[in-house]
Amino acid sequence: SLVEYAAEDLICGYHLALLRSRKAHLNGDFLFRVLQSPVIAYHFHVAANGVTRYGLSQDAIKSVFLPIPHLSEQSSIVRFLNHMDRRIRRYIRAKQKLIKLLEEQKQAIIHRVVTRGLNPSVPLKPSGVEWIGGDIPAHWAVRQLKTLCSMQSGDAITSTSIELTGDYPVYGGNGVRGYASGYTHDGNFVLIGRQGALCGNVHIAQGRFWASEHAVVASLKPTHVLEWFGAILTVMNLNQYSIAAAQPGLSVGRVLNLWLPVPPQQEQSSIAEYIKRETIDIIKVIERTSCEVSLLREYRNRLISDVITGKLDVRGLELPVTSNEAAELDDWSEGDLPEMEEMMAAEEVADEAD
Repeated sequence: SLVEYAAEDLICGYHLALLRSRKAHLNGDFLFRVLQSPVIAYHFHVAANGVTRYGLSQDAIKSVFLPIPHLSEQSSIVRFLNHMDRRIRRYIRAKQKLIKLLEEQKQAIIHRVVTRGLNPSVPLKPSGVEWIGGDIPAHWAVRQLKTLCSMQSGDAITSTSIELTGDYPVYGGNGVRGYASGYTHDGNFVLIGRQGALCGNVHIAQGRFWASEHAVVASLKPTHVLEWFGAILTVMNLNQYSIAAAQPGLSVGRVLNLWLPVPPQQEQSSIAEYIKRETIDIIKVIERTSCEVSLLREYRNRLISDVITGKLDVRGLELPVTSNEAAELDDWSEGDLPEMEEMMAAEEVADEAD
């Protein structure tokens, strides 16, 4: 039930619903904002039906009730929400750029130690491995992935069997999707995303869990260190080996034939410990910043709901006029972030007072 703007000239596929206002007292831009509100989203969620894939019927869409104020108020609401949406999206971009920089810093640390080790003065030799593109410690072996582990796809699970809470986590192609009452694996494994744009993503799963059909489960031989193995798979950028198609997919056979440098077991442990120590603060900042992005999106949704339902009156509200509103989407300033955080904190205080 994702609601997006649409261009005037377009081809609308059968997976989309094209809505157009036919009433003189209904502003099309206001209709767009109403359909974005959490109240309407919940209606669509309840009305959706299906087993492995949910769908909305035209009757379900047509049956939704909409609050429709006077046209002048609709225009005020649209102007306010457009203004705030641009600002919030700009703040989110700032956070996302920070996350990207931190991820690159983390990857650089990992790549250096899994390809060169911890001793900068160790003798080197040509790796002969294309994705490394350089030398490795002379005492390291170069082996194919299939000599270190076995791989198999996870088991199918329907979306109706996945809950927000439960006994065992369900892993998909990009981490935990939810929870289920049963499990497919018990132990320590590395999971690799198998399908979609995010195929090749690497996660470590331990204990009892359900691995869905969108994940490849790698069972590592006991002579190797799980955390080292997960780290080197991450820097190998397995997504580049996906098969190009409408739905990209990872070929397990192709992945198992890849070559990689393998240090002795004790050195694998030392590398894993070093990575954990050197990246723990970076990971904390990434997690905190990702949480802030989620809060900004929640704030945006709550703002839409409050304005659409009349809880927040924006009639006659003075807004700054920008000469190039489209450019605001590509511009961002870290100096603006505290202002948004103050606004969010003020709203929380107001909510507690109510």
